[in-house]
Order: sequence, then structure tokens, then C-alpha cells
Amino acid sequence: MNIEIINTGSELLLGRVLNTHQQFLCRQLADAGYEVTRQVAIADTGEAIQEAVREAMTRSQLIIVTGGLGPTSDDITRDKIAELLDCELQEDPEVVEHVRSFFTRRNRPMPDRTRIQAMIPVGAEVIVNHHGTAPGLVIPAGESCLIMLPGPPRELRPMFSMQILPLIQDRFPFAGGFASVTLKSTGVGESLMEEMLEEPLSELRKEGLIVGFCARTGEVDIRLAATGEGSKELVARAERIAREIGTDHIYGSEDETLDQKIVELLTSQGKTLSLAESCTGGYIGHRITNISGASAVLMCGLVTYSDEAKQKLLGVSATTLEANGAVSEPVAREMAEGALRIGGTDFAISVTGIAGPTGGTEEKPVGTVYMGLATKTSTVVKHRINAFDRETFKFVTAQQILELLRQELIR
Repeated sequence: MNIEIINTGSELLLGRVLNTHQQFLCRQLADAGYEVTRQVAIADTGEAIQEAVREAMTRSQLIIVTGGLGPTSDDITRDKIAELLDCELQEDPEVVEHVRSFFTRRNRPMPDRTRIQAMIPVGAEVIVNHHGTAPGLVIPAGESCLIMLPGPPRELRPMFSMQILPLIQDRFPFAGGFASVTLKSTGVGESLMEEMLEEPLSELRKEGLIVGFCARTGEVDIRLAATGEGSKELVARAERIAREIGTDHIYGSEDETLDQKIVELLTSQGKTLSLAESCTGGYIGHRITNISGASAVLMCGLVTYSDEAKQKLLGVSATTLEANGAVSEPVAREMAEGALRIGGTDFAISVTGIAGPTGGTEEKPVGTVYMGLATKTSTVVKHRINAFDRETFKFVTAQQILELLRQELIR
């Protein structure tokens, strides 16, 4: 089955807004076993909308259009598609009441203009918007099924996940089923991960296993999928093999994050953590505290950006700083040990580095970072060169030190 996504919005073409709909919808569909064959972004003009839908109807059985269903003058998707399909628009009293109640619950007057969202093409199926006013619409379009979704992500995403995707699965079912799992890994590159799994999974590929790799900053996703009879069993066998082969690098699955895994491992082991950050500026603490339950394991986090703060708050020796510089193995060691002592925790991690783009030297180029991990019995320090922009540098550095901690926790 051909599936096409049409994202409307001139702001997308001007680069003012990031097209997150494409990523979200493609992933939702792919995880359910459906492959998107074409995706386009177009201006929200009548000509562009009608041309894109007209062309899509010649090649795709399922067409998903996003945006242009609201009450403002540039929200013309509904009208132009109705015109293209020669469908009359009629006001739906239930949608009018939904819009009115939306404003009533917020103690706000209902603008007259918002009633336009209740103008529904005859023959269309209305999908209630539980997070906004503009309803989704499902319209038969010749040999195609046309689905229209509201543009705001906070409205589109729950509508698609909870209402539209089940509808698609019901109307376009797989014969024999579908199964998929995405494994999350870090600490190893995409090519090496593929090399590690190529031979062990080769026989399962012959049985219909689909293997895909997606490299992202600091991580590699491994997608295992299959369709038809026995797909769940095939994917389960592949997952067992992949986890066994990549046990040092695979930390979770689906939407699980490394931060979640760290909190989970610390909690299950009854262990605690302290942080000493310099070049990451509190970013590691930010990631950890994004996870529910972090208060049970994270005791303290110190952002010691200056040499003075390293001395006063962590007890780093002035002699050590003078002899080695703030970005050095001895300073990272004393930072981690100072955080361990202050927090009274089982583990402490430290980072000190040069985020750039200035500040580097021939001996210590931009991207240089030292990471310390201290326990009550030992301290280890790792040296890396993370030559990225500042934001990416912070993410990769945090990823590396958290992975170092995870490795210690699973030993």
C-alpha cells in the first residue's frame, strides 16, 4: 500500500518552523508496520493544496494531510479539498457544540469565526479533537482514503496515536500480523553495531526478518521487524540474539532513554549519585532530574564553572589547577572525589572540558574533555575529544559519562 503525507504550511518552506509532523507520523506508521512512500511540504495556497492531493490520489491508497483546518483566513485546506472532491460543506451541530464547550470550559467567549471549523464535507467522518477545536476528517476520495489532521502538534499527535492509527489498522489490516522492536544502544558506532549483528542475524533475515539501523548523536537505534505468520516469534528471537551480542552497548528499547536507565539502575540497587559539572553547565543534572523518581537517587549537583568554584565547593587543590590546568585528568579526579565526599553518595561523576569554539590549544584542542567516576573504593578518569558545536558537545559528553556510570552499575 502506498501512503503519502502532505504537510501544509508556508512557514515550513520559509524555514521558520521545523516539520516535526513528518518524523512523528512516519515513525508511528513504521512502528505499526506501514511504510510511507512519499512525503511533501507545500505552501498553504489553494493551488498547491489541490495539486498535491490530486497527484497523490493517482498513486496512493492512503493520503494524510496536516494543517489548515483552523479558524483563521489562511486555514483553507478543508475548503480546497472539498472543492477538489466536489463535496458540499455543511455545518455539523455536534462540532459547533464541541467548539463552544471548549471556550466555555476556559471561561472565554467563543469568537464567531471559530464556527467555520464545524463546516464538514458531506460524507466525511468526523474525528473529535480532544485537545483543541478543529476536528480531524476522514474522506473517501475515489480509490483513496484521505485523512485530514489539525496542524498543532499538541492536537495532531494524540489524535493520530489514539484515534487515527487504530482506524488505519482496522481499514488496512495486515494478513498474518506484524511485529517490531527498536533497541537503543550507545558507546558504539552504526557500522560497528551492524558488523556485530550481521552474521548472528543472517539466518533470521532469510526467514523474513527486517533489520535497520539509525545513527543519532551519541546513539544507534536497531530496528527489528517482520510481517506475516510467526512475525512476533521471529522478532523475539532476533531481539534475544541482539541483546546477547550487544549486551555491553544495548541499554533499552523503544522510547527508553539512557537517563531513565541510570535512574532505574540506581533505584533498583539502592545507590545514590552526586554530580560535579564544569563544561556541561548542569546539563547532566537536567537530564537526570527529567526522570520521575530521580529525587531518590540524586543527592546533589554542583556546577563549578570557575577555578575558584572548583576549589571552594569541591576542594580541588590550587596546586593541581596551577600545575595541570582546569581541563585535565587530575582535576577531573579531584572534582569527582570532592562531589563524592560532599554528597556522601555511592557514586559521583565529574566533567571538565573545552566546549569551544574558542579556548583550545595545540595541546588541548577544542572538544577536549575529562570525565571522572568516583566510588568509595576507586576513581577512574576518561579522556575524549568531542569536537562539536557547544550544544552537541554537552549532549555527547553527558552521554559518555552516563554510559560510563551505566557500565559500572551493570558489572
